[in-house]
Amino acid sequence: MIITTPARTSRLTGRTVPQASLTATDRRAMFALLSTFFNGVDPATFASDLDEKSHVILLEGEDGLLHGFSTLLVYRSCVPGSDVTIVYSGDTIVDREFWGSPALPISWLAATRTLTCTAESRVYWLLLTSGFRTYRFLPVFFREFYPRDVNRESADLVRAIATERFGERYDPLAGIVRFERPQILVPELLEVPEGRTHDEHVAFFLARNPGYTHGDELVCLSDISDANLTAAARRIARRVEALT
Repeated sequence: MIITTPARTSRLTGRTVPQASLTATDRRAMFALLSTFFNGVDPATFASDLDEKSHVILLEGEDGLLHGFSTLLVYRSCVPGSDVTIVYSGDTIVDREFWGSPALPISWLAATRTLTCTAESRVYWLLLTSGFRTYRFLPVFFREFYPRDVNRESADLVRAIATERFGERYDPLAGIVRFERPQILVPELLEVPEGRTHDEHVAFFLARNPGYTHGDELVCLSDISDANLTAAARRIARRVEALT
C-alpha cells in the first residue's frame, strides 16, 4: 500500500512507499544518486541495508526522475525499562540542485505521522549521521535531542537502543557507530565551508564526531512528539495537515 502523503514543493514531489514495492529501476536510481555523494557505496551492502527497511520516501522532480530519497525502518523496541516506537532513518540524500527545498522534511514528517499514528508508546527518531549538514536538521526541527541535550534517562535510552540495533558496531563511550564498510562523503562535502565552524551546532557535531571523515556515524535520538517540535517544525506540521 502506498502512503498518500504527497509534498509538492520547489518542483519536487514526495511520496512514501513500502520498501517491498520498489522497482528495480527505483533501486538503481537510488544507488546511483547515493554514489554521487559518498565513496565506498557497495551494491551488496546498499541492497542489504535497503532490504531491512520498511518504507522509502522518494523525492521526484517534474522530469519524473529521482532527486532524493530517505529510507525508514519503523519498529517497536522493548529495551529494558522502556517500551518505545522507533523511526530509524537510513540512507538519506537530496540532489544538490534541491538543497534548501522543504520537500524532504515535509515528506518525512508526513510519513512518520502516518506510520506511527497508532503507536501507543512514545515515538523517537533514531538518526545516524556522518555529516554536519544532516545533523543540522535536529536543532532546526526539535527543541531537545540527544546528544546535545543529555540526562541520565536519555543517555540510558540511547545506549540501550543503539546496542540493540547495532551491537558491537556501537561505541557507547564515544556515542559512535562504525560500520565495517563505511560510506564516506566525497571530498568536497567533507570540507566545512569557511565560517560554518562558528555555528554552534556544526562545532558541536565536529567535536562529538571527529572521525566523520572516516565515515564514523554519530548516534542521535529525538522525541518526535508535538511538544518537542520547534516553531519551524510546527509550521511544517501545519503544511502536512493541509496536504493530507
